[in-house]
Amino acid sequence: MRRPLGLALSGALVVVAARAVVRHARTRAGDPAAARVGAASATSAPSAAPPAAREVVLGTERTSAAAGRPPADEPAHPPQGRRGAMQAMVVLVGLLACAGVAIPLAVPGTFGGRSHVTSISREAGGPSDPSGRRSGDVRRSTVPPRPVVVTSVAPASGSAGVAPDTTIAVRFSDPPAPGSPDPSLSPAVAGTWQAVGPSELLFTPEASFVPSTTYTVTVPVGSIGVRARSGSVLARPFTSSFTIEPGSVLRLQQLLAKLGYLPLAFTGPTPVPAGMAIAQPGAFVWRDRGFPGAYTSQWSPTRVTAITQGAIMAFETQNGLQVDGTVGPALWSTLLADVAAGKRDAWPVTYVLVTMTLPEHLTVWVNGVLTFAHVPCNTGVPGAATTVGTYEVFEHVEVSNMRGTDVTGTSYDVTVPWASYFHGGQALHGYPRAAYGFPQSNGCVEMPISTAGRVWPDTPIGTLVTVV
Repeated sequence: MRRPLGLALSGALVVVAARAVVRHARTRAGDPAAARVGAASATSAPSAAPPAAREVVLGTERTSAAAGRPPADEPAHPPQGRRGAMQAMVVLVGLLACAGVAIPLAVPGTFGGRSHVTSISREAGGPSDPSGRRSGDVRRSTVPPRPVVVTSVAPASGSAGVAPDTTIAVRFSDPPAPGSPDPSLSPAVAGTWQAVGPSELLFTPEASFVPSTTYTVTVPVGSIGVRARSGSVLARPFTSSFTIEPGSVLRLQQLLAKLGYLPLAFTGPTPVPAGMAIAQPGAFVWRDRGFPGAYTSQWSPTRVTAITQGAIMAFETQNGLQVDGTVGPALWSTLLADVAAGKRDAWPVTYVLVTMTLPEHLTVWVNGVLTFAHVPCNTGVPGAATTVGTYEVFEHVEVSNMRGTDVTGTSYDVTVPWASYFHGGQALHGYPRAAYGFPQSNGCVEMPISTAGRVWPDTPIGTLVTVV
């Protein structure tokens, strides 16, 4: 009922306003009928002489010839009439607006230099939508929040030679909302993410990054991704990778000594876990002092010598790694884990010296202690001589089958006990001979079977064998 009544009232107001405009215009133009209506409605106004006949042409007023022309300086009435009409129109517009009629207003616009039309419409007492706004209210478009982006990351993507105790900083264009997920690292590293500013997260490692390893930082997106306090989400997936610098030989040997794989001890400070792959100040001290000069002369704290290589191979074997003596990410990762767990070398550090001076013999030191001295042995015959030099045992088996052709062209296929291979097909092993102490083998170092059985347990993978 409210809307029909409003429409009826609006129509009546429009009619009244229109009549007022017409009557006002006629009065100003000298219309006798309008004058009579005006005279009747204004009883106190004095009578006026009938006006001269006039013509109104395109809003311009002029007198007929019979009535005479007005003086040149006499002001014309039409401007006043137009002003009155405009005033009436203003009243009409106001009435229409009050009545709830939509009035288009031409307003200069800014889109491409064109004008656009804005429609203003308000209806008092109109129905409300669920948001509480009236149906006649002006609706404004809601601009969605801008997407969140990662503005910077450190270390920068593609960085190499990064320190193993580095921190990671990720900065966003907008502050992340509380509860947003943290970035992730692959491979994983123990540590914590913390906000260090309104828009920055900092990762502090609680363990060392692994040398020579490439890490990838990933910032999650989507429904479970980072969300800003404004409600916006990450614009696109974000990843950044960096590579840790290679570990130093010095630090490698400090850690091998700490775990007992070297015949030396390292005295120096213990760093925080995040700095465990960084070389520390300190000194090496021979733990096992009974080794001969032929062995100790091969040591260097900053170079990978045969002593270092043997320790690496022993470490690889005990941790199930490929026994190749390569110092790569796999070895560093396992080495750091063993340091954290306190896992020490379970084997002895052994050195075997084979002397080909007649009578040929070998000597064995275990953890610096002379264990076997002047054990008679046989080396290779001329044409198949045992190779001179220092080597690491790379295969350690109780029984081994050997096949080949000797220097005479005769084929052989024998099974030998207690074999420790140190150079190609050359090995320490037991073999039955009538006598020992001179060249008889096809390159191996032969011992009496009973003696070989006692030596074999102390010559695991990584044992150094020197042939002189």
